[in-house]
Amino acid sequence: MPAWTTRDRFTAASASLLSFARSSGVRPRRVAPVIEVKPLSMLFSPLELAGVYLVELEPKRDDRGFFARSFCEDEFARAQLPTRFPQSNLSRNPRKGTLRGMHYAAPPSQESKLIRCVAGVIQDVLVDVRRASTTFGKWISLELSRDNALALFVPAGVAHGFLTLVDDTDVQYQMGEVFRADTARGFCWNDAAFEIAWAAAPSVISTRDATYPPFVPSGP
Repeated sequence: MPAWTTRDRFTAASASLLSFARSSGVRPRRVAPVIEVKPLSMLFSPLELAGVYLVELEPKRDDRGFFARSFCEDEFARAQLPTRFPQSNLSRNPRKGTLRGMHYAAPPSQESKLIRCVAGVIQDVLVDVRRASTTFGKWISLELSRDNALALFVPAGVAHGFLTLVDDTDVQYQMGEVFRADTARGFCWNDAAFEIAWAAAPSVISTRDATYPPFVPSGP
């Protein structure tokens, strides 16, 4: 099989981009004005948990579909968000009802995340487990999908989990720190202390996630 040329790679990437559909119009509740970065190519909206932001694309549409910037170091800096993401992870989930979570990193880790659903649909859940935070113990839930192309910036100390709502769902993570196994923590997805309103009980879950204990506060 002949090696791919630069033109071949560009064509393949363009085909992937064109598979995105028009935004579904999901608009979670904002708690502060949108931060507009000029020249405008992304919107940053603070959400109910301290330090959590919804990141929306500003797509340029034409007959081919759309083109949009999904990350820019300068724009994240102007929105006063981290700009360094040294690792990127892809979570592939063939079956509807797959639950991953709840996961977070304990201090001294400063592991933030930028999360986007690039195929399928998820219910994405965040829980603030930072004891010094003004929103400690609160949680939010958002629908992320290929079609709405929304992303979430999740600061260090906020736990994350998701439930797939359709088959063949992929979730892309950009990580603010290189993974450290010694700081990885988790708690049970149905912890009574938080009463998260999941869309459904999971039908697929790992042994580790299914046997996590309830959350126990520690650190700042």
